[in-house]
Amino acid sequence: MQEVIVGRVEGATVPKLTIEVQACIEKELWPFYRQFGGKPYQPDILQKAAAEIEELCRILEGEGVTVCRPDVVDFSKDYKTPDFEVPSGMYAAMPRDILMVVGNEIIETPMAWRSRFFEYTAYRSLLKEYFKRGAKWTTPPKPQMGEQLYDNSFFKEEYNGKYITTEFEPCFDAADFMRAGKDLFVQRSHVYILVEAHEIVTNMFGIQWMKRHLGDKYNIHVLSFDDKRPMHIDATFTMIGPGLIIANPDKPCHQLSMFEKAGWKIVEVPRSVVSDQPPWWMSSKWLSMNVLMLDPKRVLVSSIEIPTQKMFEKLGIECIKVDMSYANALGGGFHCYTTDVRRRGTLESYF
Repeated sequence: MQEVIVGRVEGATVPKLTIEVQACIEKELWPFYRQFGGKPYQPDILQKAAAEIEELCRILEGEGVTVCRPDVVDFSKDYKTPDFEVPSGMYAAMPRDILMVVGNEIIETPMAWRSRFFEYTAYRSLLKEYFKRGAKWTTPPKPQMGEQLYDNSFFKEEYNGKYITTEFEPCFDAADFMRAGKDLFVQRSHVYILVEAHEIVTNMFGIQWMKRHLGDKYNIHVLSFDDKRPMHIDATFTMIGPGLIIANPDKPCHQLSMFEKAGWKIVEVPRSVVSDQPPWWMSSKWLSMNVLMLDPKRVLVSSIEIPTQKMFEKLGIECIKVDMSYANALGGGFHCYTTDVRRRGTLESYF
């Protein structure tokens, strides 16, 4: 890794409990969002999370990586368009969600949460600078996010197997994609199963848009998992390097055969050792596998996840240990808080 964007938690605001937020937040947490939606997160949590992110930046720079940051934005302002209105935004903490780098192109993704509609503004200074340096800068159609994008019958039990997002317009998060050379892998996230739900971010219209946009140079494969509530793909199925994947043992992939036929090794991740503190408002303990590879032989991993560290050491990978406990509480791990901009290497085909 040569250059990376690291997000910010400054200005982070609790999103309002709109239908798309309800669909991916566990029901027992709804009272928190009802009470604090539109207000800043607890100051002590934010301060500790910000300190952890600053330490992450310091460590990355110490490893020879150039670190870039988004602008500080006040997300507590009202969000209003002709199609929707919410009392606040959310944050610019997770560049992995909003920015996808494919070759020399940076794609600004059309995310499906209304509270994240204007999140792109925090990254515009950076994107303009990258464009001046020669990058191709692409913005897919911004979703209108009107009522047509969401299925209001979603929470009725008789509608098992339905998606909260319709196919009214394309939407996707970059964090539902992962790439290995010329091949991109994506999950169609969010399906209703009994009283639990998947995250609302990526529909088939969005996947089709990406296929048509990238054309024949890249191949896009749709993956699926045994999973009732995926929060992006990085805590389910993560590529560590050429020929190596770490996988969540509770959420097996239905398309493993294609990786096995290509000679890839799949290693199951040990369970997390973390407690329930700080509160896990927007993430799962499987963030233990949400790591950041600096190169095939160096990985950033949580300082408290000893079993995960031992797994990497057995694979011959050096662990760089970093504390992210409070940053995790806001919904992401190392990979979520970062977007790789430049890495050494050439475009290869592994499948």
